[in-house]
Amino acid sequence: MSWSALPSIITGLELTLKLFSLVLVLSLPLGLLVAVAKVYGPKFIQRLITLYIYAMRGTPLLLQLMFVFFGLPYVGITLDRFPAAVFAFVLNYAAYFAEIFRGGMVGVPTGQFEAMKVLGINHFKGYRNVIFPQVLKTTLPSLGNEILALVKDTSLVYILGLGEVLRAGQIAANRYASLIPFIFVGILYLIVTGIISYLLNKIEKQYQF
Repeated sequence: MSWSALPSIITGLELTLKLFSLVLVLSLPLGLLVAVAKVYGPKFIQRLITLYIYAMRGTPLLLQLMFVFFGLPYVGITLDRFPAAVFAFVLNYAAYFAEIFRGGMVGVPTGQFEAMKVLGINHFKGYRNVIFPQVLKTTLPSLGNEILALVKDTSLVYILGLGEVLRAGQIAANRYASLIPFIFVGILYLIVTGIISYLLNKIEKQYQF
């Protein structure tokens, strides 16, 4: 591989990390809100959320990306490539995160809610200090798996013509007729996922109670 290909691969890595960071920051709190609404919201809200989650989990993310970027313009909604990718990813991953959080919420014993009422602890304070730490402890391993999957799923934005790291590596491999760009891209993915795994393990240790 010619070293002249490295700048384009590094630029692709920057786009991958930017997309990953934005989607994670937006989809985690959205997923939590969706989970809360599904568990504790009115029946009609629960039904709407169930339909939303079914649609997001039942169709490929690649199809959702194509629908947002190529399909929405037919109804007058046009998004640039990167915002379209962020929007589709956030909708998809919020649905997965919501189901993970929901599983943690329904696993909290109902007696704890009764105890909070007896002790006079308001809902907001009770959820923040009592319920949510337990939910987070229970769901961290599953959340970690989805977060790592998100890093790799960012490669799907090639369909929108975005030059993420894998697409940059593919272009370099075709240009120089070599597998070395793919090996280099694989090493970059391993480094990124290794760092994220390390941080997730550190967070898990903080919730060992």
